[in-house]
Amino acid sequence: MAQPFEYDSASASGEAEASPLERLAEIAARTAEETGKFANVDAILRIPVTMQVVLGSATIPVANLMKLGRGAVVPLDHRVGEPVDVVVNGRIVARGEVVVVEEDNSRFGVSLTEIVGPLGQGDT
Repeated sequence: MAQPFEYDSASASGEAEASPLERLAEIAARTAEETGKFANVDAILRIPVTMQVVLGSATIPVANLMKLGRGAVVPLDHRVGEPVDVVVNGRIVARGEVVVVEEDNSRFGVSLTEIVGPLGQGDT
């Protein structure tokens, strides 16, 4: 009669190796850990933020502000052709140029030309 196979968990060098079941449990634990990390990233990526494109700004006295009416023109500090600031939650994250959206000529968009680094340095 044949002898039943016994799994020898000790390696030839005398150190204990993990059984296949233990290795599978370790892989499952690692995968669950990594999946948890990705789930947290997914949750962060779904947070809505407010994005604005700043064409320019102006500083005027309140008296002049009160005089503004329909058709009034307020000169901005940016000139035609200068890059506009792309602001997310109050922080400049990029700069770009205003473009007309191809699908609908009545809408504008921004073509990004520069991504602003963490210290305000541009990374083109």
